[in-house]
Amino acid sequence: MKNVAIIATGGTIAGTGENGKTVAYHAGEISVENIIESIPVIKNLANIQAYQLFNIDSNEMNEEHWLTLSNKINEIALDVNIDGIVVTHGTDVIEETAYYLTLTLNTQKPVVITGAMRPATATSADGPYNLFQAVSLAIHPDAYGKGVMGLFSNTIYSGRDIQKVNNYKIDAFDQKSFGCLGYMQDDQVYFFSHTFKTHTVSSRFAGVHNSLPPVAIAYFYAGADDMILKELAKNHQGIVIIGSGNGNYSKRWLKTITELSQQGIIFVRSSRVPQGIVFSDHVFDPEECCIAANTLSGQKARILLMLSLTQTKDRDEIRRIFEQY
Repeated sequence: MKNVAIIATGGTIAGTGENGKTVAYHAGEISVENIIESIPVIKNLANIQAYQLFNIDSNEMNEEHWLTLSNKINEIALDVNIDGIVVTHGTDVIEETAYYLTLTLNTQKPVVITGAMRPATATSADGPYNLFQAVSLAIHPDAYGKGVMGLFSNTIYSGRDIQKVNNYKIDAFDQKSFGCLGYMQDDQVYFFSHTFKTHTVSSRFAGVHNSLPPVAIAYFYAGADDMILKELAKNHQGIVIIGSGNGNYSKRWLKTITELSQQGIIFVRSSRVPQGIVFSDHVFDPEECCIAANTLSGQKARILLMLSLTQTKDRDEIRRIFEQY
């Protein structure tokens, strides 16, 4: 029988509230051991090693938690007896953690991140089934080398592209117009595609990290004041703009971005539009101050920019990184 490490960080899957209810609950209250005990059949899949790393609402997740989690997974993955790793996580920012792990894990072993939309005390809680399938995926031979994967509602997602698209239904995830990696039926795994972007062992960021440089996000809206950018530039090395359309913003913002770029601030343009791609635009941005985020959301572009800034502040080099990752 194979061996799987389950690393728990909290979230709704470990949440409790009024029995039967799906709302007004507290995330991150049940231990990973209690969650595992609620799924007796899981012990027929693999030998489980449980680690309660954190037990928090995912909105409390921050860069320090990412560093700790990534380094812990890299440490556990070195154990030759461990065949796969599962991470339980709150759904609100799970896509950010999944992308950070995609870029920093130095292993080809399957790493699956999952969670729940309903607390453990709800009627028909979805967490136990998601965890059961996540373990099934983590031990499947076809999952080896696929990078970080998200598992929700019988669907396998890429850690780079998974995104939360619904805050109400249990089928709450998607990955834009790319399609999922595959599907599951109970413990059976069916892959149909894979990501072509660089990840895990092939990533230049794979390995141990001890700190991340500060990068902010500025959301553009009609009439947005450019003072937002000036204030953020005071204590951040980079700023990701979530712009309209093709990552667009006003002429006033463009003027300020150009000035701040000359002072060394690195800018990335992403879009508030949920589908599509952000391209470089020499007419809109004649000084090429902003790096196009490609298909990354603003929050994921922030992660890539932070990691990029640990290695270089050269805008052209970071631009090449964004094209690759």
